[in-house]
Amino acid sequence: MSKNINPSDLGFFSTLISSGNLGGAARELGITTAAVSKHLSQMEARLGLTLVNRTTRRMSLTPEGEIYLEHARQILGEIDDLESLLWGTTVVPKGLLRVNATLGFGRSQIAPLISSYAKKYPQVDIQLQLSVNPPPITDDSFDVCFRFGPPPDSRVIARLIAPNKRIFVASPSYIKAHGLPKSPEDLSKHNCIGIRQGDEGYGIWRFHSKQDNSKLIKIRGNLTTNDGEIAVNWALDGHGIVMRAEWDVARYLKSGRLVQVLDHFQTPDADIYAIYPQRQKSSARIKSLIDYVVEAFNQESIKDN
Repeated sequence: MSKNINPSDLGFFSTLISSGNLGGAARELGITTAAVSKHLSQMEARLGLTLVNRTTRRMSLTPEGEIYLEHARQILGEIDDLESLLWGTTVVPKGLLRVNATLGFGRSQIAPLISSYAKKYPQVDIQLQLSVNPPPITDDSFDVCFRFGPPPDSRVIARLIAPNKRIFVASPSYIKAHGLPKSPEDLSKHNCIGIRQGDEGYGIWRFHSKQDNSKLIKIRGNLTTNDGEIAVNWALDGHGIVMRAEWDVARYLKSGRLVQVLDHFQTPDADIYAIYPQRQKSSARIKSLIDYVVEAFNQESIKDN
């Protein structure tokens, strides 16, 4: 049998690896698991190579499989580019879109937007995964990641979704009982709600102002969690001061259930970015999703003003 690459195999193999196993690929492709296994075996027979090491529970790529996957996705991305060049805005987004976001932000902001996006573009199949930490830039498991702060790497494209900063808030009942802190140093007299997330130093809050250089303040408190929503709920219950992103507490500031403290001090920016590979720079489905999210955040900003 001659060694050749069938163009239809490229999409099949990309879907297979994205799904993680034969059964998942079968569900994605709408065929049986046996049919997936047969297709893969036929591919490998034509190539004279083993692309995937597989057991009953998991698959792993061989070195040849990694090369095949990299180029398959590059070619599929170039097909998207070609469609965009030929038909421009008339291209209807379609295909698989693998999205990653952090837990709290993904649950409260990205998931609802994906729900409405999917109604507008039903030909796009979206897999949303939420994680505590953003995946490594070199991870090929996702097409687009929503994260805070730009990546320190030029191998990916970072598009600003919306400006974002962290602020300090507490409930009116807590402020009435304990008073307002006037400076970061005053936090030593207050109960601060700690959050263990990502690689950030736990129990340390960073401040800076126009007058002062950056300073690190060690906080104290009797409540700690790794879930931002829980921390905000504890603040609402009057337990102490918490540092959270504006988007996370904006509705409580509007209603008066929380008030901002130390508002003349700032923390390092945590702007919201969409991160995606250079090879996907013209992907219609990635561009359409990011455009959709940007527009939604802009509309929310207009409403806030």
